[in-house]
Amino acid sequence: MHKDRFARLERFYDAVPRDAARPEQHGALVLFVRDGTGWPFYARPRLDTTTSPALADVAAVRERQRELGLPEAFEWVHETTPELLAVARSAGLSVLEAPLMVLDPAALPEAATLSSVPVRLLDPTDEDFAAAVAARRAVAAVGFSAAGTDRGPAGPAERDAALTGLDVAALDEEATRVADGRRLSALAGTPGDGALASGMAMRVGDVAEIAGVATLPAARRRGLGAAVTAALAHALLAAGTGLVFLSAGSEEIARVYLRVGFRRIGTACIAEPAPVVP
Repeated sequence: MHKDRFARLERFYDAVPRDAARPEQHGALVLFVRDGTGWPFYARPRLDTTTSPALADVAAVRERQRELGLPEAFEWVHETTPELLAVARSAGLSVLEAPLMVLDPAALPEAATLSSVPVRLLDPTDEDFAAAVAARRAVAAVGFSAAGTDRGPAGPAERDAALTGLDVAALDEEATRVADGRRLSALAGTPGDGALASGMAMRVGDVAEIAGVATLPAARRRGLGAAVTAALAHALLAAGTGLVFLSAGSEEIARVYLRVGFRRIGTACIAEPAPVVP
């Protein structure tokens, strides 16, 4: 059963960038290069190759990423391409081994049982859609700047300081993808404090990944991240999604997702250059 799931995940990972980026093949790796502005994509093992990525492939991709001004980022599933872990580390990359988790729909609770703070799914027809998208991104920026689940001082003021305007093309892209079901966005918050937690999901066919779940540090330990995740998962299942998955940033964060009905099936590897030690 896991083998089928891993094959579906590989097709998903390969498909997600293709409507916004062009693929460049470098040996057994493919680098997705976005046309225009937007979040830069990764390099990963090619879907159509039977050979394992070699050190020369990693070096070629990194050279191309530097040439294009892109982050030297690689992603893969360890169970599908186990040889790449040692190759990446020998190339001097730092590899995060993130718990790869799949939803058990029978174990999914209602969002309202996880937090008293309401969660809303963003709708392109809402008058405040642009402001809500900007808030989702600002919450994520503040939340991920202080990784983990510990409470901290950063709250609504820091979120508001992180707000940035969206250009027309970025907003149109978001609205189109939400409208056709390829993306879901969610916010948890109160009228007084505004958005406190956010998250999104990307969907291709009957497979979807929940990603970018973040909570302002000052609002943590209130079940907000779990509630956002549950709300997204319920919406995905209602839309006919057969496989819902995510990658947790750590074992500690994975415990939050266990409460929402996700179960670990493997390891998602995310590699980038190791930090330079002075």
